[in-house]
Amino acid sequence: MGMADDLLAEHGFLVLADISGFTAFVTGTELEHGAEITGVLLESVMRRLAPPLEIQELEGDAVFAIGADRMIADGSALPTVLTGAFVAFKEAQRRLAGDPSCACGACRSVPDLDLKVIVHHGRFVRQVVGGRARVAGPDVILAHRLLKNPVGAAAYLLLTESALERAGVDPFTSGLRRHLVSYPYLGDVPCFVADPESLGQRPFTGASVRAA
Repeated sequence: MGMADDLLAEHGFLVLADISGFTAFVTGTELEHGAEITGVLLESVMRRLAPPLEIQELEGDAVFAIGADRMIADGSALPTVLTGAFVAFKEAQRRLAGDPSCACGACRSVPDLDLKVIVHHGRFVRQVVGGRARVAGPDVILAHRLLKNPVGAAAYLLLTESALERAGVDPFTSGLRRHLVSYPYLGDVPCFVADPESLGQRPFTGASVRAA
């Protein structure tokens, strides 16, 4: 039996929710309160993502979640989930920033944090390495590479074209901006970006986009 015989490829959403400003925050503030604050913010996002997504891993300042097609038969449910994650982050941030019980550097710096969310749809395999479950594959690598992009904003939602198609989102009626990013070995990746503040102001749904 070959090593790959028990690894079955799946299709699904790959989602990374990342706190912008995390490094400056944790290195410039009190350790205990800084860790507590980022923990509360990450948990607020996780509660909105899962279910229907599965939390795969916490990666420092980011939540990595997956949504296999067999579990999310209707991809059009994802936009509401993503919008909810941004809302939950902002609600938790306002609550923490408005707490008058502490004036430490960490608590004063809460408003400096933002959230960016990366969404890709592709193939992956599940495996166990050293007793720990993980997902792997080129599309998993791509989703993580997309955290480094030329968007230039502290807070945004970025979806690849394949994610848009699966979610049934029309980028034009939803006010998304098109970007083309490129990575070694992964090639050109058409992406669409939204300002989180605008997600609730126009319909984040619609007919599927087709490749240009």
